[in-house]
Amino acid sequence: MLMNNTPSKRLESLDALRGFDLFFLVAFEQAIRSTHRAAGAPWLDNLMWMFRHVDWEGFSPWDLVMPLFLFMAGVSIPFSLSHHNQTEGKGKLYRRIFKRVVLLWIFGMIGQGNLLGLNPDRIYLYSNTLQAIAMGYLIASLLFLTTQLKTQAGIAAGLLVVYWAIGQFVSIDGYGGGNYTPDGNIAEWIDRAVLGRFRDAASVENGTVIFAGWYRYTWILSSLTFGVTVMTGVFAGSILKKPTLLPVKKVQWLLTIGVAMVAAGWLWHPQLPVIKKIWTSSMVLVSSGYSFILMALFYYWMDYKGHKKHLTWLKVYGMNSILAYMLAMTVDFSSIGHSVFWGLEQYIGPWYPVLITLTNVGILYGILWSLYQKKIFLRV
Repeated sequence: MLMNNTPSKRLESLDALRGFDLFFLVAFEQAIRSTHRAAGAPWLDNLMWMFRHVDWEGFSPWDLVMPLFLFMAGVSIPFSLSHHNQTEGKGKLYRRIFKRVVLLWIFGMIGQGNLLGLNPDRIYLYSNTLQAIAMGYLIASLLFLTTQLKTQAGIAAGLLVVYWAIGQFVSIDGYGGGNYTPDGNIAEWIDRAVLGRFRDAASVENGTVIFAGWYRYTWILSSLTFGVTVMTGVFAGSILKKPTLLPVKKVQWLLTIGVAMVAAGWLWHPQLPVIKKIWTSSMVLVSSGYSFILMALFYYWMDYKGHKKHLTWLKVYGMNSILAYMLAMTVDFSSIGHSVFWGLEQYIGPWYPVLITLTNVGILYGILWSLYQKKIFLRV
């Protein structure tokens, strides 16, 4: 829903970091890809790896976009739920949580294109970043409200071990048993068994469900580790919210934990590979560690040092992140660009698509800027 008010005290570094993530997803990545196609420059070829997901094992900067979203959803939990817990009854608070989960789930289906066509053959139930956030947020928020911090840390570690144990020791129909290949991991078998025809890219031919060979993302078993990714954000948020901890100590804690998690994840990698598509436990450690480090840097620069003057444009994206994501996923503004710049293609050739892309990016930012100026923000 739309709200016209904002909290009087916000963690501005979190808004900016969220905007940083959104900017790369909905603006910069599109611009750099269209520029790469137009320029055909070899030096850009070397740069483009940063904007590609790894095929399977390993981790690229672009692989951090989605985990960072989940992490930041967790950072906000100690601030938002503590506030609502003081002003609302438990029943109302739980209704708020479940409402958010349902809305994120529906938005995820719309953003993935699974509802827009109203085609029954393309209704896929679990296939989008927003749905991963919804599941992770549900797990993390319930743990935050019902357990203490030490218990939360123990459960998060336990979920990482449970994921590893299932992948390592459970074997069904040739899947699992320590097999982490695209065609043999247990998370793949679970998704096929549970989601069936409602798995993304699946189709039905002569009564038989056909799974697309190119689709390797998993969601059911990965929900355990989605929850842990959001919980790591909760731990970061708890550090940032602690009033007795000096700001410089908060930065030190965030950096230390981040470096330790990255190291632990890569040390685990030879036994449990870092694989984003199935959200392995080692990938959670690596991605959450990088997220801790980014959170530390943004907090140090903005909330500790107070350097905020030239970063408002990031908050424009960050404070309407759901709207920015949904507009980018569902609305194509290119017809406006074609209408305004019709006829220029004959003069600028391969750079014309770059112009149209920049127009799309500019229109989206203009909408977000207008709403930011009017203090209108989409809350879920």
